[in-house]
Amino acid sequence: MNRAPTLEDVARVAGVSRATASRVVRGDANVLPDRATAVRQAIDALGYVPNSAARSLVTRSTGAVALIVPEPDTRVFTDPFFGTAVAAIGERLAGAGKQLILVLSGSDTQGDRLERFIRGGHADGLLVMSHHEGGPSLQVLPHATVPVVYIGRPPTGTDSLFVDVDNVQGGRIAAERLLARGRTRIATVTGPQDMGAAVDRLHGFLAALDEAGLRPVRIEHGDFSATSGESAADRMLGDGVEVDAVFAANDLMAIGALRRFTAAGRRVPEDIAIVGFDDIAISAEPINALTTVVNPVSRLGSLGTSMLLDAIAGRAAEPLILRDLELRERSSA
Repeated sequence: MNRAPTLEDVARVAGVSRATASRVVRGDANVLPDRATAVRQAIDALGYVPNSAARSLVTRSTGAVALIVPEPDTRVFTDPFFGTAVAAIGERLAGAGKQLILVLSGSDTQGDRLERFIRGGHADGLLVMSHHEGGPSLQVLPHATVPVVYIGRPPTGTDSLFVDVDNVQGGRIAAERLLARGRTRIATVTGPQDMGAAVDRLHGFLAALDEAGLRPVRIEHGDFSATSGESAADRMLGDGVEVDAVFAANDLMAIGALRRFTAAGRRVPEDIAIVGFDDIAISAEPINALTTVVNPVSRLGSLGTSMLLDAIAGRAAEPLILRDLELRERSSA
């Protein structure tokens, strides 16, 4: 037989109807033992492999969950934040017997590929992480016929399940640390302002400074990459801005800025104190020793996955915001 064997071939060799063969393939226990044995023997003899897509039409389950990340591939594979989250999500799904599908849609400028994926019924549920307001990928998510859970505050007007940290509180914690160190000329490097986490961190930071009677000496905008942190520091150094502290909205930007200030002869923390956000592994390296607000990425990934699994199973689920953020104290501030 040159072509791949079909379910009809299995039924014919086993001497049963196609419906009976299908029930055996699906694991239905309500099949007479002799017929079930005949079908299994036919499967072995023919080398039949069940078509998962066809089977999902019957069982309405694919056994998979998709993680949608509307970011460029380069960012996803170079930022440790994503690796930590994916590991936690994969571990939780493995415990539930489900497969993880990673969908990177940052280059899908029209959302067409993602829409085809969603409409194709390839997953039992969707996790969405690192999303941007108004992004084309997000505009197709309302078409999903499976549960959707956001890791991070969902876009404005989106009525979806989500799990997040209190990023406003996180920005406030960072500012209060710098204020407690006696710093008064404080700058910040924000994340993209079309992302809820970056907006909330900035709001918390500004609120804490305002309560202390201060305003930031500089607000630089970054994109959560180390390069954007370096560029922000270069602009401050080039403009001669007097800065004695910086809050960067994630660790990669903080580390980029730290390296530029150090290369320019600024002592950290004596001349300039720096606080980041996330507590990724490289923040603890002696060359960085970054004081940072802890973002429990693994916990977020696990909780978001559990929430999605509950929704898939029809169990009640509610949005969740973690409000127990803490500061990891190191020598940068």
